[in-house]
Amino acid sequence: MLDVAPPSSPNQTLDSTSLRVGDGKPKSIWVAPAPGSKMPPLETFRLTKEMVQERVKDNVIITTFGNYAFMDFILTWVKRLTDLGVENLLVGAMDIELLEALYRKGVPVFDMGSHMSEIDVGWGSPTFHKIGREKVILIDSMLPFGFELLMCDSDMVWLKNPLPYLARYPEADILTSTDQVTPTVTDERLDNWQEVGGAYNIGMFHWRPTDSAKRLAKEWKEMLLADENVWDQAGFNDLLHKQLGPPVDDESGLVYAYDGTLKLGLLPASIFCSGHTYFIQAMYQQLRLKPYAVHTTFQIGSEGKRHRLREAMVFYDPPEYYDSPGGFLTFKPSIPKSLLLDGEHNLQTHFSLVNYQMKQIRTALAIASILNRTLVMPPVWCRLDKLWFPHSGIIAGSMTRQPFICPLDHVFEVHTMLKALPVEEYGPGNNIREYSFFDNPSTPAQVKDSWLDVQLCQQGSEKCQSNITNTTRVLRFPKHNNEETLTTLLSPLKDVKVIQFSSMQDAFLGFSDKASEEKFRKRVKRYVGIWCCVGGHDPGHIYYDMYWDEKPDWKPLPPQTPEDDHPYR
Repeated sequence: MLDVAPPSSPNQTLDSTSLRVGDGKPKSIWVAPAPGSKMPPLETFRLTKEMVQERVKDNVIITTFGNYAFMDFILTWVKRLTDLGVENLLVGAMDIELLEALYRKGVPVFDMGSHMSEIDVGWGSPTFHKIGREKVILIDSMLPFGFELLMCDSDMVWLKNPLPYLARYPEADILTSTDQVTPTVTDERLDNWQEVGGAYNIGMFHWRPTDSAKRLAKEWKEMLLADENVWDQAGFNDLLHKQLGPPVDDESGLVYAYDGTLKLGLLPASIFCSGHTYFIQAMYQQLRLKPYAVHTTFQIGSEGKRHRLREAMVFYDPPEYYDSPGGFLTFKPSIPKSLLLDGEHNLQTHFSLVNYQMKQIRTALAIASILNRTLVMPPVWCRLDKLWFPHSGIIAGSMTRQPFICPLDHVFEVHTMLKALPVEEYGPGNNIREYSFFDNPSTPAQVKDSWLDVQLCQQGSEKCQSNITNTTRVLRFPKHNNEETLTTLLSPLKDVKVIQFSSMQDAFLGFSDKASEEKFRKRVKRYVGIWCCVGGHDPGHIYYDMYWDEKPDWKPLPPQTPEDDHPYR
């Protein structure tokens, strides 16, 4: 079995030896090898029934797959399962780099023979569709082995052992997740198939090796191989909807589908969560349920997915992520009640709320840049949801509350914020962390305990003194500072891990050097994204503006040229 030390916290990080086979017996190829040892021959990793048999428990195998660009997602997926005591897993490697990296960590891995590039691929690209076909080929290959198969995308995370839940429905040929965003049940029963309008999502679904399931897998594979333009998920939905109904019985929630013999169950979207029911609606919280999983759907871009999982404190990063060499900067955001709650939730009130927060974040980014500190972002409040299709602010019938703490990628282009832009053109870059960073058990005590509060005060007032008391670790700091003042007073405090400002209102006047100012402005203007969309795409996608306050007659305007419009999917 996997030899995993008991985690010190739910967010224990991975190292090169934290996942290994080590029950005292030589076990296949999954003993973590000695550093520098030779890689076994590639054919050793070929998928066989005997290989799967070695990992199976209670006749169930859990599988994900990917390429090297998604190794951190895969390690998160593996570690979450092993922390839950679930060890009957296998990972398919689509490139040699991932295969070797996982092998050297002792992760049960096999070669999918895909010979893919190790780089990230975009949603909807030809390579993206190739990945989907590889999944279907894998399902069709594994079902004849006779084992139950829980197939997962690597950008989903297990939060609770799913196997006891799946075992409740022994008659089901397939149990699948969906893109359903409105509740059809309020407990842990299967979703009501008659009310589910969202697509059946193939990011997590459970197959039993029945004749009906095997026929479906074979036809699905043949469909995709015959027409490269068919999207794997669309093909899956088309096949299951060839016949949908009647119900299998009055109690289970299963329904006959596909050819009239396959028994299908739809996993409840409240606890087998999509990116919308988990991150936006928090449906499971409102229904007082404990989620089994979250799949980072309803979002485009790997960096945004990572950041959402980090905000939820379910993503695994190496220890250095939690202790930045330059230390951290944070602040207490200030939002007037009227901006959050007064008036209708509409385009104008949404942008007014977001813009008010954006100005504070802009100031914090400038100070963090000057002090060479990593900015811990505040939670960002939104009034309106962000989707890729026209809507009235939230999805009708969903449990989205207004206002709500929205994922950072609703407003900011996370991938751009983390991208290394040329310093000579954009100035020093910014590192960021998620708003839940200090609540994460993986953030070490030496960071949380090394803390300085900076309280802004009026220059010249009696108690506004720029010194740190030995007992309270509080610095009373004048408002309206320039770059030199910040550097003089705060740069020497390099041993302090966290500097927290009481506010970013009036904290910074601006850069002294005009060239530095222009570079900073050019960089942070790229940090913000778009909002989408009012009905009929009019006004359609609307850009956020980092310097909205410099426009006295500001109002949200759509892009002026088609090439400026970059849709969110």
